Amino acid sequence: MSLDAPADLRQCQPEQLHQVCDETRQFLIDTVSKIGGHLAAGLGTVELTTALHYVFDTPNDRIVWDIGHQAYPHKILTGRRDQLHTIRQAGGLSGFLKRSESEFDTFGAGHSSTSISAALGMAVAAAQQNLDREVVAVIGDGALTAGMAFEALNNAGDMDANILVILNDNDMSISPNVGALKNYLTRLMTGPTMSSVRKGAKKALDGIPPVRDYARRWEEHIKGMVLPSTFFEEMGFYYAGPIDGHDINTLVTTLRNLKEIDGPRFLHIVTKKGKGFEPAEGAPVKYHGVSPFDPNTGVFGSKTKLRTYTDVFGDWLCDMAEQDDRLIGITPAMREGSGLVRFSEQFPDRYFDVAIAEQHALTFAAGMACDGQKPVVAIYSTFLQRAYDQLIHDISVQDLDVMLAIDRAGLVGADGSTHAGIFDYSFLRCVPNAVIYAPSDEAECRDMLYSAYRHRGLSAVRYPRGAGIGASERNQMTEIPLGTAEIVAHGAHVAILSFGTLLPAAMEAGQRLGATVVNMRFVKPIDEALISEIAANHDLLVTVEENVVAGGAGSAVNEYLCRAQIVTPALNLGLPDEYLDHGSQQQLLADCGLDAAGIVGSISTSVYFQPEIKQRTKSL
Repeated sequence: MSLDAPADLRQCQPEQLHQVCDETRQFLIDTVSKIGGHLAAGLGTVELTTALHYVFDTPNDRIVWDIGHQAYPHKILTGRRDQLHTIRQAGGLSGFLKRSESEFDTFGAGHSSTSISAALGMAVAAAQQNLDREVVAVIGDGALTAGMAFEALNNAGDMDANILVILNDNDMSISPNVGALKNYLTRLMTGPTMSSVRKGAKKALDGIPPVRDYARRWEEHIKGMVLPSTFFEEMGFYYAGPIDGHDINTLVTTLRNLKEIDGPRFLHIVTKKGKGFEPAEGAPVKYHGVSPFDPNTGVFGSKTKLRTYTDVFGDWLCDMAEQDDRLIGITPAMREGSGLVRFSEQFPDRYFDVAIAEQHALTFAAGMACDGQKPVVAIYSTFLQRAYDQLIHDISVQDLDVMLAIDRAGLVGADGSTHAGIFDYSFLRCVPNAVIYAPSDEAECRDMLYSAYRHRGLSAVRYPRGAGIGASERNQMTEIPLGTAEIVAHGAHVAILSFGTLLPAAMEAGQRLGATVVNMRFVKPIDEALISEIAANHDLLVTVEENVVAGGAGSAVNEYLCRAQIVTPALNLGLPDEYLDHGSQQQLLADCGLDAAGIVGSISTSVYFQPEIKQRTKSL
């Protein structure tokens, strides 16, 4: 069926919508199987996406998706079907929602739990402008476990805004959902009263299968009737559901009915993550984000799996936990992504998934540190941004002993600008009491994790997505003296000060230029004595980092030179003052001039590298 836009979809007869859903789902499977990308979440929203664009007058009516990985069907049905094969690739479609990509992408989202707040803002804007517009927020995949979602619900219900919130309840985020909202229903259905009723009923009805089956259906009905409606109605919403999120006819009818009601409305739908593709239904975590696979069997292509920095952290955490029973592992809903699966299995009593709640994760860790535990918070760099106040106010101000293991630092490739961890050097460096480690390879990362854990106070080890250079790790961990750098290559005239995993590129550039190369190892504190020594014996200092230049590691060197009244040319190489689109990590680094060729080119064309300028600066 050829559909180029939602307007074409709205010309379909209701009985044709099943075919639209089947074709959309199969097209999604076929495309992602070839190129990789997010799969299971989108498979679960095919019917919902179809119904939304069928009932609502998009793009005039606003649909705000929470996170983008559930919105691949939305891209297919909004004129981007022929481009889907480019998703997450350089120059292609974004893997998330992007306002500049389509008028149907009403709000760009890579982080979770933003949809209700954004939709509420749009609803208020429509009211202010007297526009006849429906605004729908689709939240799911665990995003309702974040505090921001409840802040928005509270505000929306209080102001009687004309907004429809749809909860896509698939019992999953990336990892299985956790939290009290989910557990309350379980407690309700397993409490003393319900348990006694169920035991008695089971005994009485055991020999009457039809009646027993009816009782089981009654129990499921009670589950949906008792908890959600009361909760959301108390929040000020008209509640409907739960309904089957894969029944296209029921979805269309329900959405049409809700469209006729004013004020805050809440529709609860139940879906299956991975729906329609048996391997993904059975293993939704495994098929959340995938590499290419066989669409008939779900088997992934053979690929040599390199050891990643995430693997290094996961193994170190288990090794350290065996040595120190004070260690606590904390993650905000990223068990798999942050490398905590093995730890959660070996040390279940010391593992805490706090759901999509980064702010809570850090203050939770602070509370543990107050009373003698040693919390290690495993968090993506981009998600740490959401907990910056807690980092300062709850941990740093009180000088508490908390360690941050910061994954996905620097450029992250296909996930693009919303997930790039390019600001952490800058926003951590200005925090008093913080120590920032910048490992250059896997072996150094293990030693730095150990060193950071041994440090008393706020410490952070910052490492990138993916594999390193294959450096062999030592079982015996070595503590690295605080704030010490090391010279890894001796040269003349130019000194390259490298922070983090750009060291191999810096070393290659140094070899071509005959330059000195320093592995700085720390962003805070920096090795001031070595910088003074290097500055005295070289014509040009060059700093290299996978962080924005503004306020980053290079700025730390500049500030020290000024403070020490050392007059010497300095060139800071890092990420530009802009948001970078998606593409491979290697290509993005090359585009930013942070590969060996780029570093050589920047130094060679620098005014400070020209002979007459060098002579002039030497006389200052």
